[in-house]
Formats: sequence, structure tokens, C-alpha cells
Amino acid sequence: MRTALLLPFLSLAIAAPLELNERTGNHFDYGFKNINIQVGNRPEFLIGNMDAGPLKDKLASCSEGPFKKSEFVIAHRGAPLQFPEHSKESYIAAARQGAGTIECDVTFTKDKKLVCRHSQCDLHTTTDILQRPELAAKCTTPFTPAKNGTSAKANCCTSDITLAEFQTLCAKMDGTPNPNATSLSEYLKTPVFRTDLFATCGKLMTHVESIKLIDSYRLDFTPELKTPSVAMPFNGYTQAQFAQDVINDYKNAGISSSRVWPQSFLIDDIYYWIKAEPKFGKQAVYLDARVDLPALYPAAVASLPTLAEQGVKIVAPAMFALTKLDANNTIVPSEYAIAAKQAGLKIITWSFERSGFLNKGGDYYYQYISKVINNDGDMYTVLDVLYKKVGIFKMFSDWPATVTYYANCMGIK
Repeated sequence: MRTALLLPFLSLAIAAPLELNERTGNHFDYGFKNINIQVGNRPEFLIGNMDAGPLKDKLASCSEGPFKKSEFVIAHRGAPLQFPEHSKESYIAAARQGAGTIECDVTFTKDKKLVCRHSQCDLHTTTDILQRPELAAKCTTPFTPAKNGTSAKANCCTSDITLAEFQTLCAKMDGTPNPNATSLSEYLKTPVFRTDLFATCGKLMTHVESIKLIDSYRLDFTPELKTPSVAMPFNGYTQAQFAQDVINDYKNAGISSSRVWPQSFLIDDIYYWIKAEPKFGKQAVYLDARVDLPALYPAAVASLPTLAEQGVKIVAPAMFALTKLDANNTIVPSEYAIAAKQAGLKIITWSFERSGFLNKGGDYYYQYISKVINNDGDMYTVLDVLYKKVGIFKMFSDWPATVTYYANCMGIK
């Protein structure tokens, strides 16, 4: 595989009416039931980076579309490659890019209201809370600059503030903390493969708001019950009630269980839904983090038949765990992928378009096959293996358009 010159990411142009919002200024607000799907220039850029071969030719042949939404595509936090994650703007971009399902990672505020955040304690990296002195002071750990060999730090949680306070914040691009920062302005930097172009002041979303927005596009939902960062019960709020409250929001909105794919890294949450809410539980997704530790990988593989016997129907490990290289350095299904299929489990995986530049082997998501990853277009090669050989039926992506393009080209619904 060749090394290609990397160009800046080309963003998706979203052509639709804008509505003026008093708090955020111009922001996208459609409410369309059916919209024209647009994939932008990103897929074409990636295909141009691919090595010559049948897959490249096939994908190139689909450049003129037309494109439609695909159930194969899950918007991971919306479209966070270029939009602030779990913001209204990010979800709308994901819908425009053809995602069939949009994710809200669900956590709770101090007054036990459900909101969309990737982590209960990521407000300091994904919002402007540190620029709001009255709210920054309420953080579990307010910003402390680096000094005398001690790293800069901050830790701000949704459970530190009320829903009303949460809703005054602006979403921003997830920043990487600088441990050597001596001032707040030095503390967070947006990764170089992302952009702040659409991060003027993203609108944060409650879980209920996300349901209304996603339903307006008639898309599916995949709420992840985020593992709490605070001790549970939290002021009397139990893990079981948290799990039930998520489902109740869909029931109260009249959403069919067939459109909801609840997820959790905690197997007990999955078992709770299977028992207490069987209609929702049959589509519950076990996010299997055991594969992250080499010592636990064999046990994770061995346990898959037992999970199936206990009613689990869908597993979702990180994508690196589903592939490996054979003796000829060909990408093939891993032991986990083979065992899951043998156990009758369906597979979803994550997360496409989260690795930045791939000219040096990729990162976490490509760790078992890094030897053959050396250009951005290689991600399509991996996706092709995951779909055709591993047999995944859905793929999370930080930029849904990339996977929408592939799904449409391959005739995946």
C-alpha cells in the first residue's frame, strides 16, 4: 500500500434554511421529514488515496450517486469529525449525511435530568464551562494551571450542575488537555485533523430533545447508558432507575422499540433491559470493552456463547478487535469475530473516522493490522473486510457521510 499526500479534510456543505437563535446566533434548524442526502468531498478524497484495485474502482464508480440514508450507518455522537459532539448541529449534520441511526450518549445532571454527553465528566473538554466563572467554580476540579512540576488539570461533570445551568453552555470541539498549560487559554487544543469552523456555540441537547430531533427525520436511536463517573446510587438515584429512565423517555414519546438500540458497557444494564423491558432489550447492544486488554481477550471470546444463552443478541467491540493479519498480511476476521458469528450474535462496531491521519499505521482502531495501514484510503479497505468478511450489520462513524457512501455503493440498505 502506498503513502499518499494528505490534504486537509474537506467539509460537507449543508444547504438548508438557517434560523436565528438568540443564544447561539445562526444555527441549523430544519425539522424536515425527508431531506436530500449529501456526502460531500470526503469520500472522493479517501477513494483517491486508495491503492489501485477492484474496490477502488467500484467505489469510484459511485461518485455521482444518488445517495440515500442507510440503516448500516450509525452517527457516533453526531458528526464530531467537524461538529461539536452531541450538539444539535452535529445531529443535523449526521442526518444530512445519511445516517440511519443517531447516538445520544446519556448521562445525568445534578438534578437527575438526562442529557447527551459522551462522558459524565467531559464538560471541561467539550463545552465552554471553564470560560464561565460562575459554573467553573462548581466543577468537581476547577481548572488548576501547571506549577512546580504538577500538571494542569480540570474535571467538570454534568452532575456538578443543574439542567438549567447545563443548557446555558455552548458545545465546542472536544479538546485535548495540555498538562503543561499555565493558563486557561493554553489548556485545550482541538486535534489537528478536526476543525473549529462549526464550533462557534453548539446547542447542547437533553435526551428528550435528541429524541424529538432524531424522530423529526424518522431515524433510529441508539442511546448509550454512560457508566457513571460518580458513585451510585447518586443522591438516591440508582443504576436501575437510570437504565429505566432512558427507556421511559422513548415510551413517553411514543417511539417503537424497533427503532431503539440501547447500549451499555455494563453487562448488568443489558440484562436489566432484557428482563425489565424485553421489547427494548432484544435490541440491546453490549459494548464489549474486555477486548481492550490482551489478557482478557481470550476470556471475552470464550464467553460469547454464554452471553447468547443469557439473551444478549448484539455485541459491539471496538473495530480493531474484529480483524487481524494472516500469514500473508491479509486482513481477515479475528477470533472474536468468528466466535460471535458461531454463537449467533450480531455485530456492530466502532468507530470509523475517529483516527485522524492513517499514513503511519493508524492508532487504537487499527492496532492489530497497523502493518498494512499507510494511507487514508485504507479505511475503506478495512470497512470492506468488516462488512463482507466479518459480517457487521451496522457501523458507528464520526463522519457518517463516509460510510453512507460505501453503503449506497455496495447496495446496503
